[in-house]
Amino acid sequence: MSTDSLAATPDDTAGDAPVPRLTVGYLATRSGADGIALAVALARVTGADLDLVCVVRPVPYDGSPGIAQYQRRLEDQAAEWLREGAALIPPGFRYRTIVTVNDSFADGLISHAVETGAKMIVVGGTGDGLLRRHTLGTVSNELVHSSPVPVALAPRGYSDRVDTVLGTVTVAVPVEPDADNPLPFAEKLVERAKLNLRLLSLVSLESPFDDDSSRDARRAQIAVARELLDKTRAEVSPELEVGVVVADGDTLDEALANLPWGDDDIVAVGSGHLAPPHRVFLGSTAARILRWTTSPVIVVPRSR
Repeated sequence: MSTDSLAATPDDTAGDAPVPRLTVGYLATRSGADGIALAVALARVTGADLDLVCVVRPVPYDGSPGIAQYQRRLEDQAAEWLREGAALIPPGFRYRTIVTVNDSFADGLISHAVETGAKMIVVGGTGDGLLRRHTLGTVSNELVHSSPVPVALAPRGYSDRVDTVLGTVTVAVPVEPDADNPLPFAEKLVERAKLNLRLLSLVSLESPFDDDSSRDARRAQIAVARELLDKTRAEVSPELEVGVVVADGDTLDEALANLPWGDDDIVAVGSGHLAPPHRVFLGSTAARILRWTTSPVIVVPRSR
């Protein structure tokens, strides 16, 4: 591993408390800038240090002369990209730039995050797709189906939101009792970052009919969702500012389309039932939230 350390401030700790660290995957692309912007927004409210990481694939040795020099040139180019990326970080934030070699960009980020005890891996999506929406690329798709560390995803164009200050963590509370719940992770985040907490439940009635029985079924679903949210709210620390919202529609997509998202929001979703213990796996509901929201999304590993 080749490391180029650059510190915006000389201190590596904040008082006696351990300083959280974020692993930020970077390429010299627009999505790389989006990831840095989200990492800065998270660091602004949590006091985290940033590791800007660029992963370089090893050059296979075939006996030809100059292979080592070519590998070094690739690493030097990655280090230069990281210096350009670091210029996007405002003054006052602690960061390091790190070049690591791995056959997989995603595996390289995961290995670095695990080795350094990072609280999250932060990346942008891809350079295409709708502005302010999420589009998963190769790296982000691998991360949200394998990482043992929470993965924070920036929507396209997030780097345009200059000086964003996060204010609310929206948590998708699962309706099924055996579904994984991202609430414990979100509570820790809002407590450290002094953010508001919004509990979200999604209600949809996948029915083409608009008759009395369908409307009664929807009202019953909404009542159950509100009861669940009220129960969940009662279990949250009383010191936290907690809001409750039920989004409903004829379909899940319509329910999500009806939900307002603020520029200061970040969304926490749990992993699907196919996730191994303590691994991230983007489930179908979380994938739909990712498709509709204009806010950053944190996918939390399965807790059991």
